[in-house]
Amino acid sequence: MVLIKKGAEAELFLETWCEKKVILKRRTPKSYRIPDLDLKLRSYRTIHEAMLIHQAKLVGIPTPLIYLVDTINSTIIMEYIIGKQLRELANESSELTLKPIFLRIGRSIGKLHSSGIIHGDLTTSNLIIDPQKRIFFIDFGLGKKSLELEERSVDLFLLKRTLNSTHYLSADPFFSWVLPDISSTGPLQTRLPT
Repeated sequence: MVLIKKGAEAELFLETWCEKKVILKRRTPKSYRIPDLDLKLRSYRTIHEAMLIHQAKLVGIPTPLIYLVDTINSTIIMEYIIGKQLRELANESSELTLKPIFLRIGRSIGKLHSSGIIHGDLTTSNLIIDPQKRIFFIDFGLGKKSLELEERSVDLFLLKRTLNSTHYLSADPFFSWVLPDISSTGPLQTRLPT
């Protein structure tokens, strides 16, 4: 196994599993939590992330295939997506090349939000463009199910903040290309207070 990323909640490894290159995502134990509670939290979050990835795929969003969910070890084994992170692509491509990509990202975010899926970590590092130009959404670890308008706004606010900090010279056009296609995916489905 090769460690490729260590986050606050999980570690990502690149490995071979059943003769396929895969990503193994393991949620690491937290010593400051009661062990039983820690195991339950990590197990729940592992199941929840796998379900969100699957539900996103059902509404037409490219996501990695899930091969195995191990709740005891809080691990997901999933497809390794060959491609470039949008973060890299945005720094080395022209605006002419990037505009259709950002328009499609907007449509995809609109589909997610219309189906009640909040990604939770919409950054240019969590979008991978493969050689066939498909845009894969990865890392739903902070995601949730919600039809609340505020949750959608927070998702978009994070994307805007990421663009401003990582791609500040082009952040405004990038974000403006995302927005029109979010609203074109269907009516907003929000719950009104009773």
